Amino acid sequence: MNGRIHSIETCGTVDGPGLRYVLFTQGCLLRCQFCHNPDTWKLNIGKEITVAEIMKDIETYLPFFQASNGGITVSGGEPLLQLDFLIDLFTECKKLGVHTTIDSSGGCFSSAPQFLERLEKLLPLTDLILLDIKEIDTNKHKELTGMGNGHILEFAQYLSEKQVPVWIRHVLVPTISDNDEDLTKLSEFIRTLRNVEKIEVLPYHKLGIYKWESLGLEYKLAGVEPPTPERIKNAEKILKR
Repeated sequence: MNGRIHSIETCGTVDGPGLRYVLFTQGCLLRCQFCHNPDTWKLNIGKEITVAEIMKDIETYLPFFQASNGGITVSGGEPLLQLDFLIDLFTECKKLGVHTTIDSSGGCFSSAPQFLERLEKLLPLTDLILLDIKEIDTNKHKELTGMGNGHILEFAQYLSEKQVPVWIRHVLVPTISDNDEDLTKLSEFIRTLRNVEKIEVLPYHKLGIYKWESLGLEYKLAGVEPPTPERIKNAEKILKR
């Protein structure tokens, strides 16, 4: 099975425990205004790479994974758009004892039988999911990402029912998702989940603006500055109650 890959980072330190081999897949259904990888949005482009090619590369990093309790993280884009590829890849990773992580927004989650059937094959091979919840308010979520969040919250509940370990991630965007009322509602939702091992607040940054410009896209958050340390601490306090 081939995967459509945007890029690879061989020694990531922020996408799961330990040192990570981070595979950025091509394709995403969300259009987040703060996205720092808008070049991953388009479907059916990117470099096609076989599972065998990836595993050959991963094997050279096994000593680093073992020493740091690290492994592989598949990010994106949206990895769950390539379920069959993930199943094949994680099957091979488990033969080598490699810790497997998916970084997902849940934007393509569906209760359709054909999707759930494949997802249920993948989850037993998955040690951790980094679940990005962009915004708890449905209308604000649609404005921020171009899509509502009902199916994303449903995905979070589904993972809770399946007891798949999850780290919840929330990008803190001043004037949008940095709102005490919304943060409190998100905290209340998180407390209904039974599988959350960690909550991470990711401060909004402007590092991806140049990509928007190079793609000829309008960056709607151009006037928004990163959150202050005080607001980051405030969000962490609320979400981790």
